Amino acid sequence: MRQETSLKQPDCLPEGHIHPPRQKVTKFRNSDRVFFMREISSPENAPYGFVTKGFCETIGRTPLIRLQALSEATGCEIWGKAEFLNPGGSVKDRAALGIVLDAEASGALQPGGTIVEGTAGNTGIGLALVGNARGYRTVIIIPETQSKEKIDGLRAMGADVRTVPEKPYKDPDNYIRVSQRVADQTPNGFWANQFDNVANRLAHYRTTGPEIWYQTEQKITGFVASVGTGGTLAGVALYLKEQNPDVQIVCADPYGAAMWSWVKHGHTEINDGDSVAEGIGQSRVTKNLEGVQIDDAYRIRDDVAVEMLYHLLLTEGLFVSLSSAINVCGAVKLARFGGRGQVIATILCDSGSRYVSRLYNPRWLEEKRLTPKSNGLEFLDRI
Repeated sequence: MRQETSLKQPDCLPEGHIHPPRQKVTKFRNSDRVFFMREISSPENAPYGFVTKGFCETIGRTPLIRLQALSEATGCEIWGKAEFLNPGGSVKDRAALGIVLDAEASGALQPGGTIVEGTAGNTGIGLALVGNARGYRTVIIIPETQSKEKIDGLRAMGADVRTVPEKPYKDPDNYIRVSQRVADQTPNGFWANQFDNVANRLAHYRTTGPEIWYQTEQKITGFVASVGTGGTLAGVALYLKEQNPDVQIVCADPYGAAMWSWVKHGHTEINDGDSVAEGIGQSRVTKNLEGVQIDDAYRIRDDVAVEMLYHLLLTEGLFVSLSSAINVCGAVKLARFGGRGQVIATILCDSGSRYVSRLYNPRWLEEKRLTPKSNGLEFLDRI
């Protein structure tokens, strides 16, 4: 059962803070459990931080950070949504919470149940922590190619982690298909199914999209994101297009993925090349992406993305992932294509701490021929 209510906004706000609309809250009731998911999230402009009732209510309401050097270089306002500041460390906390709340409301996830998911890591981390906070076990099926930091972290969080060889989606031993079988075989098990469960994109429609809209004072002209499940891009796109149909929605795709092919040519047959990026690079159109208007797509090379990764670290002080850098490359490309004066937002997906053994390891970069060489922003011409 769902009921709508409102949260009263403070009468006085500190100077410089935008005044959000009244905050709509969706209230879910599942047997004797009542919980809330904010549809328009705001820290209520609290100058000293805000208070929550626990882990789950701390998800979302992340800062929007101006990328200073890139904004100055392009003549646009380029903003990064600091999703690495979610309590589980990534944008996937939002999807994890949204999927669990939706499953509780529908009865698909019962008290004391087990959440099962196939994940490249971050959604698994979000599900493990949300599960801990709400009283569930978590079983994670993860490709053995993912970073050691993610796999070790999941185990430390109490998840039952099962690594499998990386296989294409069509293979019955693909990690997603394995996770579905494990869920079916698990007593009181619930398959999160992040790729095709539209509770994923609904979480971003209800939270990430409104946050970006009001944080940019309703002036956003473009949004850029890469695709893993498609939930972030789709949910934010659906919300922003409702507010202003002229907002440009762009997919930033690594080589080896097929979303660029789908957006540009209407099929997923072009998936040449390869990428070391984790958590993004989709080969099919998931249910989260169905019916969503995406205006353009760019392909971003790993070598350029690594240059951006180290620019963000050494110039902006942002220690983030390669998927974050790919997103920022896409934002810069949109800025250059559309000209000065645009207001562009993108997603800083997760922290670089999950990739220290790879992206921040000089030997690993050298082995992959990805050692950054730029001293300034000259690499922007290669995006």
